Amino acid sequence: MSDAASHFGTEATGERAGTGRYVNVDEMTPVEFLPGLGFRPVLGQRAMTNFVSFKPGAVAPRHVHEEEQIVIVLDGEFTFDLDGDVRTMRKGDVAVIPAWVPHGAWTTDSHCLEVDVFCPPRQSLLKLAEANAASADGGADAAGSTADGGAGGAGGGADGAAGAAGSGAGHPASEV
Repeated sequence: MSDAASHFGTEATGERAGTGRYVNVDEMTPVEFLPGLGFRPVLGQRAMTNFVSFKPGAVAPRHVHEEEQIVIVLDGEFTFDLDGDVRTMRKGDVAVIPAWVPHGAWTTDSHCLEVDVFCPPRQSLLKLAEANAASADGGADAAGSTADGGAGGAGGGADGAAGAAGSGAGHPASEV
């Protein structure tokens, strides 16, 4: 089998893990953990993305966590500190952060829209999304995960952030 054929194979060699779903992050209500820092997380079974918006002057303090993280800048720019290597990141720039490596970011007079990819899902986001979802939805789950372990979105923020994102178009947008 060629590499392309194996990459795009259609024969399942394992058990389905759940059902897929679509999420429109523009319909999610960002959770602002720190001033000017909005989070719109989407949860899969073994990975998580977090769409993060930085307003001018916003700061994500230097921190560490056990999850591997990949940061992808979609629009604007910010200054990123990756274990003391400080750079301005712009659209198309990517930072790869292994577990427990110190990092942080901030904007000055510009905005930044970036995506964080976490593997495994960021535990602080999961815990806080559950708490926020319970209070926002009267105890209901928050974002599109299913009883069979299907994926959902999670609302929350980094390092002790709060939150569950709202839903759009009549479907949950952030569930754990």
